[in-house]
Amino acid sequence: MTRVPTYWDYLKLDRLLDLQGGVDDDEAEVSADELHFIVVHQAFELWFKLALRELRLARDLLAAPHVAEEVIPHVVHHLARIHRIFHLGVDQLAVVETLTPQDFLAFRDKLAPASGFQSFQMRELEVLLGLDARDRVVEGGLDPMGMLERLGRGSPAGQLAWERVQAARAETTLRDGLRRWLHRTPIQGSSPGDPGDDEVVRGFIEAYLHALEGTHGRETARLQTVPGADAATSEARVAQGESLARQFLEARDAPEAERAFTRRVRAGLLFIESYRQLPLLAWPRTLVDTVVELEEQLVLWRGRHARMVERVIGRRIGTGGSSGVDYLDATARVRIFGELWTVRTILLPRDVVPPLADPAFYGFRA
Repeated sequence: MTRVPTYWDYLKLDRLLDLQGGVDDDEAEVSADELHFIVVHQAFELWFKLALRELRLARDLLAAPHVAEEVIPHVVHHLARIHRIFHLGVDQLAVVETLTPQDFLAFRDKLAPASGFQSFQMRELEVLLGLDARDRVVEGGLDPMGMLERLGRGSPAGQLAWERVQAARAETTLRDGLRRWLHRTPIQGSSPGDPGDDEVVRGFIEAYLHALEGTHGRETARLQTVPGADAATSEARVAQGESLARQFLEARDAPEAERAFTRRVRAGLLFIESYRQLPLLAWPRTLVDTVVELEEQLVLWRGRHARMVERVIGRRIGTGGSSGVDYLDATARVRIFGELWTVRTILLPRDVVPPLADPAFYGFRA
């Protein structure tokens, strides 16, 4: 006879509800405030587990050599779920704030040197999203990755945590998958491998920069309407913006060997954003928006986390040895998908973008 599972069997509630015993593994020794702290952070880690599964699903779909148009809605679906998880995480921090400073200080020393700084699932998320190792915040000599590596030598659980992060480092990241997909964007009807594709891409970039420079007078005049604005300063700011736009679109910041690839990635992104009303670009621009929303929510979560910590412990040193609030604030300034944010600085009104070479190519298909 097939066994019929109960709700508690299916969710393994007997095991799940027996995991809140703290350092001593004895819930009788855990105060109500400490139990609250444990439960909230365990819940965060469960949400991180789900986010990691969704991220890998989205990454696998997007990183394929060929991504059919009908696949993009599925990528968006999985990424949107991660976005909602971080949105919920922001709200969940309000539950943490019901802990007063004195409530937390009553058991803070008991958990030190354990710290959220050591969350290997958060490190795994950052790696899989595509955080560049050069952009990782290292302050006061403390490197989250270095700490995990050291902890990995101290216990079987620590070793498992470090191996998880190391394995993630060998995987394709969402950022890499997205950039490869953007690289294949048809620009003015031309795709990579088509005859003369590089000339088409360069032509689009030059036409766009020419249109951008054509708005110079309008932008300068607008800035000069600001009370107390200096004409020379306004002129210089607009000129600097044009210079930065050219550097970005020509990928001058990329290594020489990667410059052509990066130039096409950014041109593809700009093309999607500039002509986002076209039917063929409807799902691509939704995907780009979803990635931006995901990172925006992650940044908001980091900032909200910092304010929660400041409210509860002020600017004390973190239990894991970090500077606490200063470290958390620094992580909120990092952008993983920097190109998706930068392109917004150079977007033009629809009435001045370069004309499409083949409008029918981007229309509805029979």
